[in-house]
Parts: sequence; C-alpha cells; structure tokens
Amino acid sequence: MNWHQLLSLKRAGDTQVRQRKNQDETRLGFEVDYDRVIFSSAFRSLQDKTQVIPLSKTDFVHTRLTHSLEVSVVGRSLGRIVGKQLLEKYPELAKTYGYQFNDFGAIVAAAALAHDIGNPPFGHSGEKAIGEYFKTGNGKRFKNQLTEKEYHDLAHFEGNANGFKLLTETKNGTKDGLRLSYATLGAFTKYPKESLPHKPSKKIGDKKFGYFQSEKNIFEDVAKELGLLSTGNDGDVHFKRHPLAFLVEAADDICYTIIDFEDGINLGLIEEEFALEYLIKLVKNTLDIEKYHALTTKNSRLSYLRSLAINTLIQEATRVFIENEEEILSGEFSVSLLEKSNFTAQIEDILSISRNKIYQSNEVMEKEIAGYKIISTLLDAYTSAIEHKKNHNATNYDKLIINSLLKENEFEEKSTYEWLISLSSQVASLTDGNALRIYRKLSGFDSY
Repeated sequence: MNWHQLLSLKRAGDTQVRQRKNQDETRLGFEVDYDRVIFSSAFRSLQDKTQVIPLSKTDFVHTRLTHSLEVSVVGRSLGRIVGKQLLEKYPELAKTYGYQFNDFGAIVAAAALAHDIGNPPFGHSGEKAIGEYFKTGNGKRFKNQLTEKEYHDLAHFEGNANGFKLLTETKNGTKDGLRLSYATLGAFTKYPKESLPHKPSKKIGDKKFGYFQSEKNIFEDVAKELGLLSTGNDGDVHFKRHPLAFLVEAADDICYTIIDFEDGINLGLIEEEFALEYLIKLVKNTLDIEKYHALTTKNSRLSYLRSLAINTLIQEATRVFIENEEEILSGEFSVSLLEKSNFTAQIEDILSISRNKIYQSNEVMEKEIAGYKIISTLLDAYTSAIEHKKNHNATNYDKLIINSLLKENEFEEKSTYEWLISLSSQVASLTDGNALRIYRKLSGFDSY
C-alpha cells in the first residue's frame, strides 16, 4: 500500500479526480467529512444510546455521543502526530501532492467520530439481541430464504457493518449516504471483510466484519481506490486494513479504557482510592506528585490522572505506529497498537476491574436483559407485519404497524435479505428511549 493512494479524496459518484493540492484550504475535503457526520441524524441519535450504563439517567455517565466526541479528539491528536512524522519520512507527499500533517488528523478524527454510528440501542447487548433473534429466535424462519452469507450477516449482526451501511447507503432519495471521502471510509473500516469466513485468522482485522452483503460492491470500490491489499480466496472479499484504521482503533481503546473506568468511579461501582492507585501506575513517569496532592476533590484528582493517562497512551500508540509503519503498510501488522505498548499490563489491570465492577454489575446486566426483550419484541412485530404484507395476508394490526412505524422502510420491491437487513438497521438506529417507547406501545402500556 502507498500513502498517496490511501489518502484518496474520492467520494461516491465522483466523475473527476480530486487532487489534494487543488483543495480549498478553508473547506478541506477531509474536514467536510467530519461536518457531514456531526450533522447527520444517525450521529445525533447517539446522545440517547448506551455507552456503559443502559438507560442511565446519571448526568456524568457517558453516552455514545460523548464517547464518540472524545474518541474523535484523541484520534485527531494521533493522526496529527503520525502525519507530521510521515511527511518527514515521505516528503513527496507534501511537495508533489500537497498533503499536510493536519490531513491525517482530519481523516482519523472524522472516522473516529463515526466509529459507533451503527451501534444498536442498549450497548453490545442490543447488537447480540438482533443477531440472536435471527439465530435462535423467531427470525430463524427466514434462514432457508437466504444465502449463507446473508444469513450470517443477520445472525451475527455487527454494529461496525451497520455503520458502514448508514454512511454509504442510498435511502429515501439520498444517494450514496453521506458521501464521505474514501480515505475516511477506509480508516473507519476496522474489519475490512465480509461476515464469512468467520474469524479466518487471529489477526485483529479479522476479529469481526465490516460490511453487510448489501454494501459489498460499495466496499470493493472503496478498497480498490485506496489500494488495500486483497487476501480473499474463492470469491471471499477480504482486505488488509487501511493503516489509519489502527489509529481509529487506538483512539477508541484509549477512551473506553480510561473513561469507562472513570464512569465506574463516579457511579460508585469502583472505590476511589483503589481506582486512583491503578491510574497512578499508568502515569507514574509523568505524575507531578506535589501538584496531585494539592488537589482537594475526587473529581479534580480524577481529571488530572485521566488527562495524564490519555496523553501517555497517545504517545505510546503513535510510537508503536511509527516504529511498525512499514509492517503496517505491507499488511503484516496483526495486533492493535496498544497491545505492543509498554503499558499492556497496566491497561489489562484497568480493563479487568472494569469488566468485574462495571460491565458485570447488576445495574448493567438487569438493563441489558430488558434490552433483549425490547429488541426481540420490535423485530417480531416488524418482520411479521412486512412478511404478511408481502404475502398479501396482512391483518389490520400489521397495517397499523407498517403505516405508523415502518412508513419510511421501502420494502415492497426488496428481496427477503434486503428488507430484513434494512429493517434490522432501522431497529439498530433507534435510541434507547425510542426503542423503549415503541416497545411500551406495542405491549399496550402506552396509548397512541
């Protein structure tokens, strides 16, 4: 892979080549990507989607929106630091093509801003609930109408793939979604493969999948333009990661490691003194002891340690990236950046505490159970209504659901797979609160 091709400004539908040196510096294409994401309805819905605590009404707990904004800020720093060093290594990128180090920061920031845009309500339990509806629930009845890969898309519903769908799909007269630059779409796609074969290797890019069959052709066009390395066999579409996807992943890893931990402390799920001790281990090389002991409140101490921890991990991630840049470009780098850092033990200690004290807390698990029930109820009502409508035996109840809740879903001319994946994406796009409100209506608890 080469950096000039990887930094392509092309957008879906372009008829002319976009050159970096011809860009308007006051309205740079990569920065337009950021603007398009932040003004999208899919991004705004993240304000009412779970990050750690489903349906939490506690003000200081992060939502997907605040988490995404923070990941974007960290991603911008990662991209700028890496970009500055890459331009020193490859001066022709600036001299011949006009790229600047801020371009790398803008690409990573935009991709990081969108990284959770396809996640369903109720956190990862929502993602699993959609998949299990088709794998073991009533949705299994559609299996014989689908190809193996189509069924796997549904039975292992993936928020990352749904994100790529939301960013690129033509829907309701809007052609090609947000029309982001291909560089940003490449950096967004942490798992550049289709759903099968499932986990073909232990490499980090094969851990999940990055697009549904419905967006297969779009992704292939993006990959071809960017010059991503193809590794698929026997018709399977599978590519090596865009190098900047490692920075998007690192930004996410840094934020959820440190900030989920911070949420656990603020919620009282993790004892303050116990927790701060682990953060201090991570930042001991940069900690100003005198300044730290002068801080008089939990929030001020936590804020200080958080900023030091994030900066420490940003420096580590960029160091690992630059030291392994050639291996990353050749597609041979196979782990996350933080797995190669000097702080893996400290990071794992923090994540272990978060798993035990936060992710497996009673509050989280009880609300995840509710999320499973809500999503399966919605999918059951929606799929039945459309199935009956297409079979010309819709009941009045089915018609009411279609006319009130599914009026924007264009299912009439679609194949079974197309309307099922579109419907699943629609459910995944609901906020926690909207999903709960629709569930209550379907269950007869609220009147229209």
